[in-house]
Amino acid sequence: MKPQELSIRKKPRIVVIGGGFAGLQFVRRLDKSMFDVLLIDKVNHHQFQPLFYQVATSQLEPASISFPLRSIFYGSMSVQIRLTVVDSIDTEQKKVHTGIGAFSYDYLVIALGCKTNFFGNKNMEQHVFTLKSSVDSIRLRNHILMTFERTITAPPEQKDFFQTLVIVGAGPTGVELAGAYAEIRKVILPKDYPRIDFSRFTIYLIEGSEHTLNSMSASSRKASRRYLEKMGVKIKTSTFVKDYDGRTLLLSNGESIEAKTVIWAAGVIGNKIEGLPSLAEAPGNRIKVDRYNKVEGLEDVYALGDIAYMETPRYPRAHPQVANVAINQARNLARNISRRLKGKPLKEYEYIDLGSMATIGRNKAVVDFPFLSFKGFFAWVIWMFLHLMLILSVRNRLVIFINWAWLYLTKSTSLRLILMPEDKLREENAIHQQRHGQAHDNHNSI
Repeated sequence: MKPQELSIRKKPRIVVIGGGFAGLQFVRRLDKSMFDVLLIDKVNHHQFQPLFYQVATSQLEPASISFPLRSIFYGSMSVQIRLTVVDSIDTEQKKVHTGIGAFSYDYLVIALGCKTNFFGNKNMEQHVFTLKSSVDSIRLRNHILMTFERTITAPPEQKDFFQTLVIVGAGPTGVELAGAYAEIRKVILPKDYPRIDFSRFTIYLIEGSEHTLNSMSASSRKASRRYLEKMGVKIKTSTFVKDYDGRTLLLSNGESIEAKTVIWAAGVIGNKIEGLPSLAEAPGNRIKVDRYNKVEGLEDVYALGDIAYMETPRYPRAHPQVANVAINQARNLARNISRRLKGKPLKEYEYIDLGSMATIGRNKAVVDFPFLSFKGFFAWVIWMFLHLMLILSVRNRLVIFINWAWLYLTKSTSLRLILMPEDKLREENAIHQQRHGQAHDNHNSI
């Protein structure tokens, strides 16, 4: 060994899989003077999921809620980033196998998050739209705007099909989408397309449980439903979707809906990773962890956030899959790993529920705090403020605030862009003509 090598103290290497709320918060909070970190993700940016719906509804640009990982750790010599997909892990050899090679670790942190759960229905998976990434948001925005363009030239008997939108799942994402589209229908679209009769634009919200926002308080459930119905959204609760072939949506109550657009916001399932012991398997593809987020049956392997299944006295069926859990688990683990290296006692994790909220539209929101629930304009302001505070950079906070202020004052934005290559547009045109006939000259009829 060379003399200069003796003076170099090798730091333990932590490999983190996933740059979502949990993975990113863990790396940011970690004492990087004690560790070297390798962060692996399939995209090169952190995505702020709670505002995906605003990208899909043309209220924000994706860049406003997306943060390049290399910019977040700009200049840090202790954090490396690799853009790839993880294939499997080898816990005996302590390696992570990816599409660009294998990486060794001393500690492994799995923060893969979740994906959309279609409950085994392949037709749904093929034909519906989801909202789990910035790409999904842009794809949905393109589709919605293109659908209105197609409405102009569609035969009269097809117009209702084009102007029917179904949202499956009445959790926060579904409710927020329904409210946003209802407002667009009323305020923005009639000005963009003055010859289209948007009274025929129908928005359905389908929910399998008895209520919208079923996990929130009774007052919030009632208020959210009342707001949406007043805005013209047709709500069907205690109803499940059985199938969708790209045109006809079949419901459990025997009804069917002809719809050009179906958005699936009805459930999630963990992103599975190969190489974990069966002992660590939990419902919904989640990973069983102890109170320190250590994976059951393994040493030096941890799981955080939506993927982690931690049973505690307060939450015997594991914590809810929300950002606050992911962020605080990550902070606790970052401290615990440093304590472990120093030989100090570790701290167990327990989720303290600070409340939940959802916005239904302009001046309309519901907020549940531990000892207080309220709705209306004040709730809407609280929702905006707390979401702004979660945005990573001051610049992005300012951009989002300006966009929201402009939208509030003018009831419009300039973000309704269809970003589509010419060859893709030609393909869309050919499919449209094949299915719905040649374009009609609707100059006088629309």
